[in-house]
Amino acid sequence: MIRVLLADDEHLIRGAVAALLGLEPDLRVVAEVGRGDEVTGAVAAHDPDVAVLDIDMPGADGLSVAERLHAGGARCAVLILTSFGRPGYLRRAMAAGVRGFVAKDAPTEELAAAIRRVHAGGRYLDAELAASAMAAGDNPLTAREREILRLVAEGAETSRVAAVLHLSEGTVRNYLSTAMTKLGESNRLAAVRRARDMGWI
Repeated sequence: MIRVLLADDEHLIRGAVAALLGLEPDLRVVAEVGRGDEVTGAVAAHDPDVAVLDIDMPGADGLSVAERLHAGGARCAVLILTSFGRPGYLRRAMAAGVRGFVAKDAPTEELAAAIRRVHAGGRYLDAELAASAMAAGDNPLTAREREILRLVAEGAETSRVAAVLHLSEGTVRNYLSTAMTKLGESNRLAAVRRARDMGWI
């Protein structure tokens, strides 16, 4: 029996997926959570074999949770469920040790097959998401540029970004200018949107 944890903030979807997976003879949903910051505790309490994480949740997004589980040496395999076909997500997920990446609108049979495959030590990648990631190429942003754009996305002004990262305001502006040029955008908010759309931040 493969023990599964489901993390999705949409209660109806989570319940429907849990019910459908429960019909599979070899799968058992042992825990359901609606927030990303509840996953680590639920993994510790229920010891699932596979954690199925929605990418967009309150508290912490699925990729951040996957990175924490990976860094903490969690035993469970992680499978990301997403309605976003953002190419950068796939690359970041692989770097976080994620074993599977499935579109949210995939049939339950496909999700069940993906759970079985990652539990067996394999990988499962949605073909369209993988193709999009390959076509988009590598993330052009440096780690520092991504860090600054994430802070801007949270509403931080240049002075605040400088204080948080222990940089001068001029240095922050230079990083922002470089990031905007790389992304082909004329202002910082457009750069943030572009980076988010690509899954690069």
